[in-house]
Amino acid sequence: MNINVNDTIIVKKNHPCGSNMFRVTRIGADFKIVCLGCGREIMIPRSKIEKNIKKVIPGAENGDE
Repeated sequence: MNINVNDTIIVKKNHPCGSNMFRVTRIGADFKIVCLGCGREIMIPRSKIEKNIKKVIPGAENGDE
């Protein structure tokens, strides 16, 4: 699965605030994601998040032109 920093992911299960969209802020063995509904930051293991992703929306590029 090709996920980069600043990508937006849509997951199968909603966050308690009701949103199912998150922005990826860190990638590694764990992902750090930020809820786009309430702004809460969450650290979640890569294996768990990869199973629950429905769609990846690419984020802004770094401007390496």
